Amino acid sequence: MDAKGRSRWTRGRILATLAVLTAALLAFHSAVPNTVGRFGSLLETFLPWLGLAVPLLLTLALLRRSALALVALLLPVAAWGILFGGRSTAGDGGAHDLTAVQHNVSDVNADPAGTARALSAAGPDLIALEELTPAALPAYEASLRARYPYRAARGTVGLWSKHPLTEVGAVDIRPEGIGEDWNRGLRAQARTPWGDVAVYVAHLPSVRVQWHGFSSARRDESAGLLGAALEAEQLEKVILLGDLNGTVDDRGLDPVRTRLDSTGRDNFAFSWPTTFPVSRIDHIMTRAARVTQVRTLPSTGSDHLPVAADIRFGP
Repeated sequence: MDAKGRSRWTRGRILATLAVLTAALLAFHSAVPNTVGRFGSLLETFLPWLGLAVPLLLTLALLRRSALALVALLLPVAAWGILFGGRSTAGDGGAHDLTAVQHNVSDVNADPAGTARALSAAGPDLIALEELTPAALPAYEASLRARYPYRAARGTVGLWSKHPLTEVGAVDIRPEGIGEDWNRGLRAQARTPWGDVAVYVAHLPSVRVQWHGFSSARRDESAGLLGAALEAEQLEKVILLGDLNGTVDDRGLDPVRTRLDSTGRDNFAFSWPTTFPVSRIDHIMTRAARVTQVRTLPSTGSDHLPVAADIRFGP
C-alpha cells in the first residue's frame, strides 16, 4: 500500500480506464461516428498507430506500480494483436503468377526516367502510375518501352504491361462539381497466360486533416463511383492498382474494398509519406485472384513509396 493506504489493485484507475478506452477504439472503431468531421475515417486511417498507447501506458503503470492498469493493458494488446498481428509477421507469400507495381510518381518528380528504371528493375508484369504529367510522359514511355511494349494512359494515370492490352477506356470517377478535364481512372483488358484480366488504375481525390475534422467527402464519392464500376465489371478476374488516398481500414473505401480482396492479411507496407511512412494509401487489390505478398520498393523522386504485390490466380 502507498502512503494514502491504496493498494496496487486500486492505484492507477485513470491508466486502467485509458487502457480500456484504447482497446474499445481498436475493437469497435467502426462505431465511431463519421457524420460530423468524419472522425471515424480519421481514426481508421492511423488505426495501427493506436498501439503506441500500450508502451506509454505500460511505462506509466510500472512507475505507478498499478497492478490494475497492468491487467487492463492486456485488453488493447489483445485487440491490436487480433487486428494487426498477422500483418506485422507476414513474410514471403510463396508461389505467384504475376507481379504488379503501383506508384504515385508525383507531378513534381524531377527524375521520371530514373523512377521508371527503378520500377522496372523490380521485374513486374504490370506497372501503374498516377500523377503523370504531359511533360514527363515521354520520359516514362522511353524508359519502359523495351520491357513493357503495351501502354495505356488516360488523363494523369497510366498502365504499362508485358501482356497485350485491349479495350482501353477511361473510368469516370469524378466527384460532383469537378470538370471534365479531371481524369484519374482507366480500365484495360490484359491478355495474360491465365486468361483475360480487367486492370483498373485509379487515383482518388486527396484528403486533408483540418481543424473541423477529416476532409474526405470527395474521396468517398469517388470511391463510390469506382466501386460501382467494379460491381459492373463483366470479367471474372480483376486487378485494381491505385492511389486511393485511404487505408484498408478506412470505411470511406468500403465501396471498393468490399468488392475486392483488400489484402488485409499482408504486412503493413506503409507507402506515404516517403520521409516517414505512416500509412499505406497505395493499393493493389484483386478479384478471382489472391495477393500473396505486398511490399514497398525503394524511394524514387516521389513523396510516395512504390508498392509491389505478387498475385496468384485460381483457387
